[in-house]
Amino acid sequence: MTIERTDVAIIGAGPVGLFAVFECGMLKMRCHVVDALDVIGGQCAALYPEKPIYDIPGHPSIDAIDLIRRLEEQAAPFAPVYHLGARVEELARDGEDWIVTTSRGARIAARAVIVAAGVGAFGPNRPPVTRLAEFEPGCVHYLVRQREAFRGKRLVIAGGGDSALDWTLALADIAAHIDVVHRRDKFRAAPETVARMKALAAAGRIDIVTPYQLDALEGEAGALEAVVIKDLDGGTRRLPADHLLAFFGLSQNLGPIAQWGLALERNLITVDPATCATSAAGIHAIGDIATYPGKLKLILTGFAEAASAAHAIHGRVHPGTALHFEYSTSKGVAGFAA
Repeated sequence: MTIERTDVAIIGAGPVGLFAVFECGMLKMRCHVVDALDVIGGQCAALYPEKPIYDIPGHPSIDAIDLIRRLEEQAAPFAPVYHLGARVEELARDGEDWIVTTSRGARIAARAVIVAAGVGAFGPNRPPVTRLAEFEPGCVHYLVRQREAFRGKRLVIAGGGDSALDWTLALADIAAHIDVVHRRDKFRAAPETVARMKALAAAGRIDIVTPYQLDALEGEAGALEAVVIKDLDGGTRRLPADHLLAFFGLSQNLGPIAQWGLALERNLITVDPATCATSAAGIHAIGDIATYPGKLKLILTGFAEAASAAHAIHGRVHPGTALHFEYSTSKGVAGFAA
């Protein structure tokens, strides 16, 4: 079987993996990128392409898919090779290199590996609600691909984290009505997001329904008519609805990553925060899959980790070559893809 050779193999084509291509390229390191999805972008593309992101420096608000397009454009000068729709099945050492074998039969020899696999394989946590399957996927949703699909609709949004509240803000001007259901009076989202949601409620544009939990769904022939909720004392309430958007996080499965012999902590890869190095020489982990004391699970944290990993890897890819750090403003980009 033919082996493709590169400097760095990046596992994961989400935003952090894409930025790692850029950081490696600026240091004259070629990259192959492997992702199980058929498109680049990770969760941003697969789960919430139209979700606005508010904490990307320089962008007060940017839709997830637009962020991915810009990161793809930023990486393009360095000609990354993408292996999409392919899961990494095996990671084995071969001398100073690592051999990455994918589910599609590709074998990639790389001097270093960057694992940017997000939460690994993922799927939604489904609420324990009666008749749930009857209304999937037409009326019960765990992600939003197109906001326009909910124009003029009555929505129940369940959850108390960033996704639930971000979509409440994003859909408030589109939906006919929104009920936000959460089991507690306190929300886990960013304080500013919570404040904006409460301002919408004060203006009568949405209703915040707490403390309640989902209990049952009502409707016929797969068409949702109402969501039944229950309080802590067992009392029920009926909320008329056309759609239920349930945001209770993702179930995480590391898949083959768990078998690679890397040190793990709570299904995350432990790394040195200075270099993002794992317990195996030549393998680094960045983004949500990496953990260390004080880690913040933010995209911008992953971007910084991508830069740290690339600089740490340089000496392995180019031994004996001094790395003279330069800012991109003085170094430029053109000509560094060679």
